Amino acid sequence: MDKFSAAVVAGGLNSRMGGTNKAFLKVGNKTILSRLITTLERYFDEILIVTKNPAEYSDYLSATGDKIKTVTDIYEDRSSLTGIHSALYHAKNFRSFIVPCDAPFIQPSLIELILGSIDSNPESDVVIPNYDGHYEPLCALYSKHCLPKIETLLNSKDYRIYNFFNAVNLTTIDKDRLQKADPKMLSFFNVNTKEALKAALIQSDQLLL
Repeated sequence: MDKFSAAVVAGGLNSRMGGTNKAFLKVGNKTILSRLITTLERYFDEILIVTKNPAEYSDYLSATGDKIKTVTDIYEDRSSLTGIHSALYHAKNFRSFIVPCDAPFIQPSLIELILGSIDSNPESDVVIPNYDGHYEPLCALYSKHCLPKIETLLNSKDYRIYNFFNAVNLTTIDKDRLQKADPKMLSFFNVNTKEALKAALIQSDQLLL
């Protein structure tokens, strides 16, 4: 059975949240990061937190053991693509599942759908949700084959993640399959504004989480 790494990309400026690190916002009785880790550790034998400020996570990691660690970017430019690159570069496994630090409701069923796609598409370098023509690049699986393609973009100051997709083996997961796995599309809910945080608190109450 294939082993996979997971990476939580936490490199943003958090400007819309007044500079507060979104990973440590509380939704219900847990921080978003704790929620993510609880979900991810069911499936991944390595979990990376990609951050420019590893010291912010030292207290959290002190209680988690060796399975979770922080890594920093190879490229200085701040972008989601830079975070994906860092995750793939540092990961011990060939494939890594990438998630953002502000997604409190990623569903196990969606993770299973994405990881399971490798069984029927073993040559895939990217497995990515796509609904109504919209990619979800921060809830997707990437292989190390993507690294040189990503580096080409970063060296050209091109930070559009989908711009290397035509150079790798791409598998998309369509809306119908996504909604079967995650009917409310909760996995793609991001807490990136104060209004979104309020909505997340309401949602967590409904889920009793």
